[in-house]
Amino acid sequence: MESPKKHVVFDVVGTCVSFDAFFDAIEQSIGQKLRTHNVTAKFLGFAWMQAAELEHTMLLMSGRNTPYKEVFKALFYRVLFMAGIEDPRSFATDEERDRCQAGYSQLELRPGCREMMEKLKDNGFTIWCLTTGDTERVGGYFRRAGYDMPADKLVSCHEFLPQDSSPSGAALLAAMKPSMESYKPMLDKFAPEDQKWFAAAHMWDVSAAVKAGFHGAYCSIYEKESCIEIFNTEMAVIADTLPEMADKMIAMSTNI
Repeated sequence: MESPKKHVVFDVVGTCVSFDAFFDAIEQSIGQKLRTHNVTAKFLGFAWMQAAELEHTMLLMSGRNTPYKEVFKALFYRVLFMAGIEDPRSFATDEERDRCQAGYSQLELRPGCREMMEKLKDNGFTIWCLTTGDTERVGGYFRRAGYDMPADKLVSCHEFLPQDSSPSGAALLAAMKPSMESYKPMLDKFAPEDQKWFAAAHMWDVSAAVKAGFHGAYCSIYEKESCIEIFNTEMAVIADTLPEMADKMIAMSTNI
């Protein structure tokens, strides 16, 4: 009988890939002007992403599948206003907005990501990635870094949608992380006796994966504060860096 295998499923954007290139694009485009209002490029970028994710979800909930990049673009001036800039359209131009947004397509692998994945592979783990984005865009982050992420191990939540219909907003929401319906199809790819890990730098993501049936590994490299008290979940591994997370997973896997 074949011995149980070890699988780890990674979130990509925010975990394997950092937002630094996006923050840098904001800094280069309007950073000096932002500082006159005591706003940092990193904080504006974070607020912009959070607002776009919220509005995109709200649109889906009401049956309107508006592309994320369109939502993202539309919210730029609103977020500037919420940052305390009373007249955002005289503060920044559409061209500056577009340069800031372009940085989001230039994201790069986090330092330590390659080392983490190599450690895990050397210790018998099969590496997978699960994204709510399209695999061509997300796969591009790995290709630009020169890292070989096999196409069959890079999975989009959209693959779990019915193939014979145009999905509604509700159907899309049901297939997106952190819905249970986004994690369970991944679990079904593995044998019952296999070890199944999910690793992320978003506590909302990995805690939901644990609820679905994965062992959870959380890295605080992005959020710093896990706020685990609101997620009602116990993590198998918590680490401050990606290589440290790999080391702890390898050690823990021998006792499961």
